Amino acid sequence: MNIACTPVDVHDIASWRDLYRREMNCQIVHDNMHARRGWTQPYLIEIGGRITGYGSVLIGGPWTGTRTIFEFFLAPDSRSRAFDAFETFLSASQATAMEVQTSDILVTIMFHAWARGVMTEKIIFEDRFTTSHRMEGAILRRRGEPDQDWVVEMDGAIVANGGILYHYNPPYGDIYMEVVDAYRRRGIGCFLVQELKRICREGGNIPCARCNPANVASRKTLQKAGFIPCSAILQGTL
Repeated sequence: MNIACTPVDVHDIASWRDLYRREMNCQIVHDNMHARRGWTQPYLIEIGGRITGYGSVLIGGPWTGTRTIFEFFLAPDSRSRAFDAFETFLSASQATAMEVQTSDILVTIMFHAWARGVMTEKIIFEDRFTTSHRMEGAILRRRGEPDQDWVVEMDGAIVANGGILYHYNPPYGDIYMEVVDAYRRRGIGCFLVQELKRICREGGNIPCARCNPANVASRKTLQKAGFIPCSAILQGTL
């Protein structure tokens, strides 16, 4: 059966992306890329004259000057042709690189078959345990927009700040934080992450987080606050 790959508008893949999100069932780090005008170029994939999936390429924002594959989805009954379909997608899109989330098994397999110069850009964490860290003398208060700017005060000074970002696929909220240098290694980061997790869940959302693989301190802080590593963002050239 012939395979074809045609460039389309973002709205043309909306129903396919709903299926993709359902199958992923996790935080999708690059979920909002399609909402940013001019950042992506999607393609519909046909096998034997029937639309069976889609692929998307990053072309704008930080990826300007590249054609970076980041999503590739086929209906389960078409995956026996996955490699052929991906090769057609590669040719049609003229892709130069890939950036994938390893939670997506299908595109990760394609990544390992074609990508070179592989590196891990981020480690993704999911919430698994509830912790009860206490911080004597610490005051947690909101400083800015709801959930997007919280601070910890100690000794009359702001010693840490953080927040929750909700521009990922609902209901996930991505937690971030930073501790002032002079107050590090005291457990303040663990306390702040723990409290941001609580705030996230009280709002009906699911906390998650990411960090650079080389940032050992952040990795340890996230794990002490109940997060565990669940996937990664991989980058490679084609």
